[in-house]
Amino acid sequence: MGTLKRAVLGGLLAAGLATAGAEAAVESQDPIKLTLHDWTGQLLSARIMGEVLKRAGYNVEYVQADYLAQFAGLKTGDLHVGMEIWATTGRDAMNEATATGQVENLGETGMQAIEEWWYPAYMKEKCPGLPDWQALNACAAAFATPETAPKGRYLGGPVTWGGHDEERVEALGLDYEVVHAGTDAALFAELESAYQRKAPILLWIYAPHWAPIKYQGEWVRFPAYEPACYQDPAWGTNPDLAFDCGKPRGPIWKVAWAGLKDKWPGAYKAIKNFQITNEEMGGLIARVDLDGEKLEAVVDDWLAKNETRWKAWLGQ
Repeated sequence: MGTLKRAVLGGLLAAGLATAGAEAAVESQDPIKLTLHDWTGQLLSARIMGEVLKRAGYNVEYVQADYLAQFAGLKTGDLHVGMEIWATTGRDAMNEATATGQVENLGETGMQAIEEWWYPAYMKEKCPGLPDWQALNACAAAFATPETAPKGRYLGGPVTWGGHDEERVEALGLDYEVVHAGTDAALFAELESAYQRKAPILLWIYAPHWAPIKYQGEWVRFPAYEPACYQDPAWGTNPDLAFDCGKPRGPIWKVAWAGLKDKWPGAYKAIKNFQITNEEMGGLIARVDLDGEKLEAVVDDWLAKNETRWKAWLGQ
């Protein structure tokens, strides 16, 4: 056998052994289904995790799913992993799902969630009582649009995000109409337009995100959240209605179908090990939303620059 032929066959054999080794380390070639939602940060965290699992040899499938409705699929095992459940909006749905024993909380992502009503700093000239929520009614006209006048307008996130904004408006007696943005992109496009024109705007802003870094402004200060506020109408300033308080703040968690740890124990361990910070995620979101980079390219770049880190998630 010639030297070249031996070298080629040797290379093929080595590649075959490497492939066989990768497949042997993967417990099942059935697809692990990770959910995708309608905001950039979640798409990034899901794809970072998914691409790490692919590099370990797992078969990964991305499935578009409503944020809160995904729990039905996670309970049955039709979906397997949700990478971002925010304490601000998803805590109750997660707690209900994990209480069934069919869904498991895989721990914190490392990110801390804030989701609240926000206004640009220039609006304080027209509403000097802010950020106190009790100033809002006196300034309703300043936040009004032709469609909502004489009521002020609050621009909420897409309906699928939850958040109880309509309930809060009613419970606190706010003279505001809640108008929902159709998409995450539409929400921030409207902010950009208003900010450039110094036009009135009051809207849902969340962190981790680039918006509260790029734009100068403040979150409205509502009565501090307590679990009883959402569960007991007698709690708070309105004795008859719940949701008369601010939104909760806290961790962003990872969740999974309870069968994940038995079917794909290596992937289960890696997902539990996933960690990223608010600052890091905010920078990645800015690259996609502000700089126009392709999300997949941003993920690939992150993987290339953080190989030691994500390999540690895999136990390598």
